[in-house]
Amino acid sequence: MKRLPPLHCLQALEAVARRGTVVDAAEELHVTASAVSHRLRQLESWLGRPLIARAQPLTLTAYAAQYASAAREALAVLAGLPQPAHAARTPLRVAVPPTFARNILVPRLAAFTQAHPQIELELNLTIPLLDVKAGESEVEVRFGAGQYGDADAVEPLLAEPVFAVASPAYLARFGAPKQPSDLARLTLLRSPLEPWRPWFEVAGLVWPEPSGGIQFNDIGLLMEAAIAGHGVALARQTIVAGWLEMGLLHRLFDLAAESPHAYWLLYDRDVLARPEVVTFLEWLRGAVQMPAEGLSASR
Repeated sequence: MKRLPPLHCLQALEAVARRGTVVDAAEELHVTASAVSHRLRQLESWLGRPLIARAQPLTLTAYAAQYASAAREALAVLAGLPQPAHAARTPLRVAVPPTFARNILVPRLAAFTQAHPQIELELNLTIPLLDVKAGESEVEVRFGAGQYGDADAVEPLLAEPVFAVASPAYLARFGAPKQPSDLARLTLLRSPLEPWRPWFEVAGLVWPEPSGGIQFNDIGLLMEAAIAGHGVALARQTIVAGWLEMGLLHRLFDLAAESPHAYWLLYDRDVLARPEVVTFLEWLRGAVQMPAEGLSASR
């Protein structure tokens, strides 16, 4: 049987040809514009022929326009076929750290499940820095330094600076610090996931890493400790956006520092042969940059 190009690539070309722009096509397909561009490049590589004659304004080559017309007819035939009462769902296993799952992934999942109801996600948890996960997965989000040798592909997913936060109740009890050196009289919450030294350096403080008090090996627990009034913690905007909006945490100072850790996307390249994996990867890359729906209402 003659090999056919990936279906998601044909859908991208057909949508671009019909809508006229990559942005409009992306909106219709519920993916990012960069994802549509990637699909077009993938189709160009598969066909061995250029598809875009001019980028601004977007103009397809004569071959691409002809191919898009044929793709439209083929997709219409497929769409017109009777669908089973209970269409088979395609499973996809994703391993994620707990706080990433709770504060970043889950609040954004509605858009993905609505756009791709045929993909059945199974979310498993990993333990940051220890590289422990529950069961096998096709895609993994890992939190750490990014030096991993157990996956074919390791790409940065979300890297954010860290800043100091505390609860209003804690600040009312001990007094809000007016300058970074005032933190000497406050409790600094500790976590190997968010070390204080980089922030100290930006703040001009020649201080060692805090060595006393409770240590939290989960970012979610670290944030809950800050909310509960146990001290000052380092936080990332995407993680604490909802809590800042609700007033449960307050940012201290206009200072932020680069963290040695970030969220990384890991997968083996052979899984890219599965359309559902490509679809999820494209969606996740864009989703982490977008505001979450309903995050401020949850804890």
